[in-house]
Amino acid sequence: MRMKKIRRYIMPLLLLLQFILSPGCGDIGVQFDNDPRGNFDALWTILDRNYCFFEYKYIDWDAVYRKYSPRITPDTSSDGLFKLMGMMLAELRDGHVNLSSAHDVTRYWEWKDDYPANFDSSVQQYYLGRDYSIAAGMKYKILEDNIGYLYYGSFSSNIGDGNLDQILNRMAICRGLIIDVRNNGGGSLSNVEKITSRFFNERRLIGYISHKSGPGHNDFSGLYPKYVESSDRVRYQKPVVVLANRGCYSATNEFVSIMKYAPGVTVMGDRTGGGSGLPFTSELPNGWSVRFSASPMFNAEREHIEFGVEPDLYVNMLEDDCQKNRDTIIEEARELLKQQQSLAGKR
Repeated sequence: MRMKKIRRYIMPLLLLLQFILSPGCGDIGVQFDNDPRGNFDALWTILDRNYCFFEYKYIDWDAVYRKYSPRITPDTSSDGLFKLMGMMLAELRDGHVNLSSAHDVTRYWEWKDDYPANFDSSVQQYYLGRDYSIAAGMKYKILEDNIGYLYYGSFSSNIGDGNLDQILNRMAICRGLIIDVRNNGGGSLSNVEKITSRFFNERRLIGYISHKSGPGHNDFSGLYPKYVESSDRVRYQKPVVVLANRGCYSATNEFVSIMKYAPGVTVMGDRTGGGSGLPFTSELPNGWSVRFSASPMFNAEREHIEFGVEPDLYVNMLEDDCQKNRDTIIEEARELLKQQQSLAGKR
């Protein structure tokens, strides 16, 4: 068991070490003055040498420089500089890219704000009621039709193996399980690994990761395979429906991508919000920090998932249903699980 865990983590650790020591990662090797022009040029250069999606997103970073650079003067205020830098970073269309100062943090939210929400917490509460259980950030309940429902709102909420054992044991009597991760903006990939391992009965290739190997926009390492291990604890064997929407980002995007490879799992709802680049952080001369996507991740077909993961079944919430406290996506998931159980009974 111990050797299995060592093998499981040694490649990610070696990859991380190689990434940290590789040239051009955060340390750009150029000194910039601590003035508006120097800080602007430092930010542009850090991204130019380290950001990982220029080619994939067809971004002309030199053109972006020509667009914003003329607006920098020696008299540009701190607030004005911060706002201008935020506008430049928004050109990357990446929720993992943020500039942080003592007074504010830039953010790019169009990956979810420009799309239907497909989630209403007040309607969800109608399903949970007041008698649901809570375990380490997971809310769960067995619905009246014997369908299990589990909501996980953040992968930053750590969950233990004992918690998962208890939840899945209780859900074993159900026809099937709904795992709702809508509006889960991400968190820890270790929690993704821990949960997904409960739905695979054998080790499975689920994707690849690469990293920048030089300052050029196309300077990348080869693809390192990523696997999900099968847990040696309680594993769920009945049909599962994962509910997703555009609010699923970063670690949740990875979770949905992995679960699509699990046997008996259907992903339902909307496309996820994306966010497949592992973030890295660097600092400007004035002390502001910038976070950016530095290592791209792919699915098992070697396809980018930066712009999201497609569901197996597209379902949108209907306004008429919401007014009746019905979640269209939850109801469709319940019907699908009932149909799957019925078909299984006829075999």
